[in-house]
Amino acid sequence: MDYEKELEKILRASPLLWGMIEKAPSFGLDSYYFGAGAIAQSVWNSLYRKDALYGIADVDFVYFDADLSYEKEDSCIKLVQGALQNPFLGIDVKNEARVHLWYPKHFGYSIPPYQNLEEAVDSWPTTVTTMGVRLEKDRLHIYARFGLDDVFHGIIKPNKIAVKKEVYEAKCRKWKAKWPELTVVGWDD
Repeated sequence: MDYEKELEKILRASPLLWGMIEKAPSFGLDSYYFGAGAIAQSVWNSLYRKDALYGIADVDFVYFDADLSYEKEDSCIKLVQGALQNPFLGIDVKNEARVHLWYPKHFGYSIPPYQNLEEAVDSWPTTVTTMGVRLEKDRLHIYARFGLDDVFHGIIKPNKIAVKKEVYEAKCRKWKAKWPELTVVGWDD
């Protein structure tokens, strides 16, 4: 199976998510992705014959801007959330260039600043969420450091670059409760 084509087919079948993907180039950002859970969960919903938005609480929209000011990020958050506002899904917008500034307070430990957007995506907690998508010249561009095999086989594995065991295990418990068909690989396996 061509997983990239299948992923695009799945995302196109979700009018809400695909509409967001189509709208994003109008934001004028050079480096951005829709990523993480909403993408993987869309695949699982297709695999396990659930409604397109089942279990998806929000959509992660990440971008990279060297301007680290709170004001610049806040204006981008307002732009993206305003344009993508809908009654079904939250929109979580983050400038990944700023993550190291708030990470210690939120997670209790420091991380170095990311040098680019892909480095940030590469640090996300699981192999199935270490991915992002965006339109480039009307074609779906997929960035997936670990490929798409795990997500299409329903296998969750830890990505230990920046996440702690407790965070990984909490995500796995939450997802397994919604998609019991998933296979979870333990932190120490």
